[in-house]
Amino acid sequence: MRQEDIWDADAARRYDTPGAGMFAPEALEPTVDRLAELAGGGRALEFAVGTGRVAVPLAGRGVPVTGIDLSLPMIEQLRTKADETTIPVIVGDMATARAPGEYALVYLVYNTIANLLTQEEQIDCFRNAARHLTPGGRFVIELWVPELRRLPPDRPATVWRADSGYVGLDTYDVLRQHVVSHHFTIDESRQARLDRTPHRYIWPAELDLMARLAGFERESRHADWSGSEFTADSPSHVSVYRLPPDRDAEGDRPT
Repeated sequence: MRQEDIWDADAARRYDTPGAGMFAPEALEPTVDRLAELAGGGRALEFAVGTGRVAVPLAGRGVPVTGIDLSLPMIEQLRTKADETTIPVIVGDMATARAPGEYALVYLVYNTIANLLTQEEQIDCFRNAARHLTPGGRFVIELWVPELRRLPPDRPATVWRADSGYVGLDTYDVLRQHVVSHHFTIDESRQARLDRTPHRYIWPAELDLMARLAGFERESRHADWSGSEFTADSPSHVSVYRLPPDRDAEGDRPT
């Protein structure tokens, strides 16, 4: 299934949950705080900007933000919050699309790099980030840690959330490092809906190697945006990669 088919008009309408979930202040405010700090007064580029969950409040902090996204419906939802002058958006794939100019920060939040379903595409995403950055610029990735330790022998799925109106489970193909997230939602009229999203999971060490191939050095890794220690039990991480200040990124930069 193509990503543009997943993130269609219906998904864009249902994506925003103001004040709850990943839009809750306790989730969003530390993200924006940390990204504003890492931008250091420079320009920021968000890969897979979506409806502007992070880009809009980050721009509100005075950070100039540009986005890249391949979903026109998601961009249309963003446009109800910020115009093209406030947050310019390039329509395209985050592994290949170019935004004009140079940036101090490129970032990719909420596991979105896993939407690229091959290792080659994920490496290309790192290389694309490097092309956009000034020397010394940073690439930030928020990503979950694969939960294979929770996968029972001979069983392909794990349940990661079960509420009264929602059940989420993941099915794994460990040979290809593929996982499909299944989202079962039951509304007040007891009507059920199933949505599926495919991903390619990445181990932290593999992510570091992708970064090195694109010319980055890992600067830090924490368990969350607030800077908690990353441990073997952390379910996710925020990793910051940096280009050496005295070295150009791989490839040509956009003009």
